Amino acid sequence: MGANAEHKIHSPTDHSEPVRWIGREAAPQEPVLTPIPPYTSDSEGGGSNRGKWIAVIVAAAVVVAVAAILYRGHTADPAMATLATERSIPLVSVTSPGVTSVTSTVTFTGTISARYDMPIGIEGDAGRIIGVYVEAGDHVKRGQILAKIDESVWQPQVNRLAASLEQAKAQAALSAAEYRRAAAVESAGALSAEEIEKRRALSVTDGANVKVAEAMLAEAQARLARTRVIAPTDGTVLTRRAEVGQTASPGGEALFRLASGGEIEMRGQVAEQDLTVLTVGQQAAVYLVGSTKPFDGKVRLLGAVIDPQSRLGDIRIALKPDPALRPGAFARGSVSVAKAERPILPQTAVLSDSAGPYVYVVSDDNRVERRDVQVGGTISAGIIITGGLTGRERIVTTAAGFLRAGEKVAIAPPASVASAS
Repeated sequence: MGANAEHKIHSPTDHSEPVRWIGREAAPQEPVLTPIPPYTSDSEGGGSNRGKWIAVIVAAAVVVAVAAILYRGHTADPAMATLATERSIPLVSVTSPGVTSVTSTVTFTGTISARYDMPIGIEGDAGRIIGVYVEAGDHVKRGQILAKIDESVWQPQVNRLAASLEQAKAQAALSAAEYRRAAAVESAGALSAEEIEKRRALSVTDGANVKVAEAMLAEAQARLARTRVIAPTDGTVLTRRAEVGQTASPGGEALFRLASGGEIEMRGQVAEQDLTVLTVGQQAAVYLVGSTKPFDGKVRLLGAVIDPQSRLGDIRIALKPDPALRPGAFARGSVSVAKAERPILPQTAVLSDSAGPYVYVVSDDNRVERRDVQVGGTISAGIIITGGLTGRERIVTTAAGFLRAGEKVAIAPPASVASAS
């Protein structure tokens, strides 16, 4: 067969079709079409016909299934459809708290302190401590010696000045006697007027020397007394920093701190808005850390100014002396100011954001609306609401954090009804 050989194609089913000659490159505008042979028998194209029938059967099954689904959708149980719709509405629990009689209290924190905390040091010259006679916590009386400074320098000076005073007194007595004798013989003319005047002047001078000696002795005795550190008043020793052998100097660290009269108080700070309801003389209760026993007291002082940074004011509670009330201890105080009828809500019902605390109230058409409230404090029963509610509203207690204002909700039945059903 040569390079230009041509093939002749015959149709197996139609012998009357004209013969078509195809060269090496067929014309693109005349594609070759192969006719679909008709169905004859299983031996001639039987597998292809079986696939067509299977496809027809599958298509019919799909149509039947879709029709069944559509029919079932039109004839479904209405209760099931209603349940599906209700599941899209949030289910919440609500409460109508009413009002409860509560006592409004102002609470604050602070420390236990001595009412009059007196630092005690030395007033004289610097010196070495040779004795300490009290400890922290001791009760002392006014004038009691707390510590003693070395007096080896001042005691001899006191003794010397005391002797000088005795000499001055003796000389003054002698001069006064001589003047009296001279004055007695003045009328007889035994002594001249000049001699008598000299003796009078000597008597006056010696008397003045006595006073100088007395003053010098008193000064030395005062310096000697300053070597003894004494309690200026009755009280309790809070701290002791004096040690034997220590050199004490004026203006240095206080050797002792004394609670004058043993009086104790609590010093704290309260919020600016709470100061308006507090008055001097109100009863107060003070609690120490780790103790449930309250210590009775009274409001003794309220601050005259408000700190512009913290917006807090000072408060002082006078307390009765008690060994458990140690200065420096942390304490919590409370003052009862008034009784009122207030709604009390569970903590889960009160939310808060940048605008302040708020709750969700369910309206008559079961839609929630935001209601800003004022919180007055927390007790064991819940949160006290001082403003924004009357207590008759239906307040969302659970799931409030997932709601939006205006959203429709479903009210959950009370726990007793739900358990009975």
